[in-house]
Amino acid sequence: MGVLSEGLTQILIPVAAFIGLGFALFQWFLVSKVKVSGGYGDYSGYKDRLINEGETEEGVDTLEVSIKCAEIQNAISVGATSFLFTEYRYLGIFTAVFGVVIFLFLGSVKGFSTESEPCTYNTGNICKPALANALFTTIAFFLGALTSVLSGFLGMKIATYANARTTLEARKGVGKAFITAFRSGAVMGFLLAANGLLVLWVSINLFKLYYGDDWEGLYESITGYGLGGSSMALFGRVGGGIYTKAADVGADLVGKVERNIPEDDPRNPAVIADNVGDNVGDIAGMGSDLFGSYAESSCAALFVASISSFGISHDFSAMSYPLIISSMGIVVCLITTLFATDFFEIKRVSEIEPTLKRQLVISTVLMTAGIAMVTFFALPSEFTLFNFGTAMSVKNWHLFFCVAIGLWAGLAIGYTTEYYTSSAYSPVKDVADSCRTGAATNVIFGLALGYKSVIIPIFAIAIAIYVSFSLAAMYGISVSALGMLSTIATGLAIDAYGPISDNAGGIAEMAGMSHEIRERTDALDAAGNTTAAIGKGFAIGSAALVSLALFGAFVSRAGINTVDVLTPKVFIGLLVGAMLPYWFSAMTMKSVGSAALKMVEEVRRQFNTIPGLMEGRAKPDYATCVKISTDASLREMIPPGALVMLTPLIAGTLFGVETLAGVLAGSLVSGVQAGGNEHAKSLGPKGSDAHKAAVIGDTIGDPLKDTSGPSLNILIKLMAVESLVFAPFFAAHGGLLFKLF
Repeated sequence: MGVLSEGLTQILIPVAAFIGLGFALFQWFLVSKVKVSGGYGDYSGYKDRLINEGETEEGVDTLEVSIKCAEIQNAISVGATSFLFTEYRYLGIFTAVFGVVIFLFLGSVKGFSTESEPCTYNTGNICKPALANALFTTIAFFLGALTSVLSGFLGMKIATYANARTTLEARKGVGKAFITAFRSGAVMGFLLAANGLLVLWVSINLFKLYYGDDWEGLYESITGYGLGGSSMALFGRVGGGIYTKAADVGADLVGKVERNIPEDDPRNPAVIADNVGDNVGDIAGMGSDLFGSYAESSCAALFVASISSFGISHDFSAMSYPLIISSMGIVVCLITTLFATDFFEIKRVSEIEPTLKRQLVISTVLMTAGIAMVTFFALPSEFTLFNFGTAMSVKNWHLFFCVAIGLWAGLAIGYTTEYYTSSAYSPVKDVADSCRTGAATNVIFGLALGYKSVIIPIFAIAIAIYVSFSLAAMYGISVSALGMLSTIATGLAIDAYGPISDNAGGIAEMAGMSHEIRERTDALDAAGNTTAAIGKGFAIGSAALVSLALFGAFVSRAGINTVDVLTPKVFIGLLVGAMLPYWFSAMTMKSVGSAALKMVEEVRRQFNTIPGLMEGRAKPDYATCVKISTDASLREMIPPGALVMLTPLIAGTLFGVETLAGVLAGSLVSGVQAGGNEHAKSLGPKGSDAHKAAVIGDTIGDPLKDTSGPSLNILIKLMAVESLVFAPFFAAHGGLLFKLF
């Protein structure tokens, strides 16, 4: 037994979650002190609250400009909320149907028997019936889906709440605007981390009331939590990605290239849809995605631990090691956030990007010390872990290195991504230089850079996998994934900062604010583009580790001792699995293309048919463009989503667990490389041929980096966790075709 008692563990985990929630609310309160009028009738006292407080040195920003900011913010918020509510209605139907599928498949493993049965791993003991596992897995699925949706929705609300406030604070200086944007990102980060931890802790304790000493069944049913989180994230990522890129491509191609007007110009009919897209794709989608990774890595670690000595000896503190790591992460991220918002003040534009990068280093260093504390207090000095049918003897310091290497691999991936996407370094400068000879060379350079950018992250992931597996088998890999995600609150704060700053720049442009303020918001946005890329790097790195951990848990649960690639059953699965990311990417890219086509036609139509639009005398019809993006994304997200959800069910039922193991391995190896694709933002004087070439390259790269790439993270995770959840059914009834022939 470790030093930490069960009673103390049961106190520390929820306390950490409530600290995270409290800190998020406090940051929201500080952001809310920047006033923005939401009404359109009575502005009495508004000037005193806003204009006198935030007047710029040059004194050019008027009350009308500030009111315009409030109107634009309201339009973006209404558009984003409307889209998400419509999307969630679709997802509500899917969740209900898939919940029934889970119950029927898992309930049929023992013919819907209500009789208790011998345990699979803890031999000699009696476990709860398979029907109970079916019911509780379905409940966990609903809880995971709800938490995922909540994470995305709350993130979107705070982002749309903060965008105009960041714009208005930019009048006082770049430092004030940065703090507002970063605090808003922190609200999302801490809400997500704390909610995910709290709901998981509550679920485990409620399920324990029924399961009692049957921890094998308890933690097997908890895997439904990860499935629920990731299935919502898939549709959120694909739907949001199609929405944002359809609007972005339409706005850029017609506005920048054909009409030679600036980005976020209010004359562009697609400009509101573009800003809405930043929130539903980059904020809500990313929130659901990283929540899914967190839930799945926790579930994989808990499941493997439950069939090891922790679970068999009922050592709750050691069993809760993944949750205690996440609790420590919340405390560490809280301290780290203060370095950006309170301990140091940004005075110059050049300080923005280094401050954000320092957040990664500070959180990693502090978390390393935190992991050491958690490991030596929560775990016994020596224990055994399940290792594909054998027991592996492990010491507690082995697990410290497993978690720490995942954490530091995440930092390496973050910094590598930053090197390949920041305008400060040679890769992006090379791509910018290639624009001089046209769009074709720009695209070629950009694609080459994207392919090259996966090399170091893949080596970092490979080293983390080798060390973790050598020290602690599959449990080591699952806690290594948790290590990478332990600073998720800081990672999400940095990531959400990007779209908030992007929106702030758009609002400044649309409201006609002074050139100096637009320069400040542009500087925030430029740093945000790089940090958003860092967030995507973390997402794909953690997805690779999580998927492998889930793959190990699936193989264990399905009763497979070895996956032999030389057997035809496995090899055909490998081939099909490796093809799936390409099929999925083709579907999502085509969806963006067809949606963007409609958007381009609509934007052109408005420029050609609305008199006075280019001169600024008439207002464009923003609502039609918002509707095009909404309709296209909701319609187009279904086929890619169905591909991912149905593949494990069909492969496992018709071809059996060995072929499904091959499919999972193939999709993991193929998807991680493709998911690392990043396009590079390009430089050049606006309006020139080089700039137009850069815009074309940008629009080609956008669907890769914001739709297909991020969605592939979820493809490899979701197929693995779905296979784990349905493993009992596949092991009992799978392989129908091979049984017939």
